[in-house]
Amino acid sequence: MSTTITRQIVKIDEELCTGCGLCVSPCAEGAIVMIDGKARVIREELCDGAGFCLGVCPTGALTLETREAVPFDHEAAEPIIAEKMKTYIPQVCFKCGVDEDHAPLLPVRQQGRSEWVCTRCLPALIHG
Repeated sequence: MSTTITRQIVKIDEELCTGCGLCVSPCAEGAIVMIDGKARVIREELCDGAGFCLGVCPTGALTLETREAVPFDHEAAEPIIAEKMKTYIPQVCFKCGVDEDHAPLLPVRQQGRSEWVCTRCLPALIHG
C-alpha cells in the first residue's frame, strides 16, 4: 500500500481533450500518454506537477489540481527521461528561433495557438 501526500498533479478533462498529443512531449517523465485518442496520466508517481504540459494544450484540457496522490518518484522517472533524451528535439522560441538549450522558454498562447517564447522575447510580446 502506497503512502499518499497532498500535492499538485495534472488533471486532464476528457471532454476538452481533442487527442492532439501536444502535451505528451513536454512531459519529460512520461506520465502522459495517448490512449484511445485521449491524453491520460498513466502513473501518478511520474507526474511531478510542474505543469509544462499545460501551456501547450490548445483546448485548456489540462489543469493542475491539489489533491491526495502518491509522491513523485524520481527513481522511476530517471530511465524514462534517459530514453526520451535519445530522441530529444529542443523546443524553439516562435519569435526569434532560439532553442531551449540556449535560453529559458515559457509556454504562451498566441492567437489561439500554443507556442514557446524565450525570456528575451517575452517582454515585447507582453508590452508590444
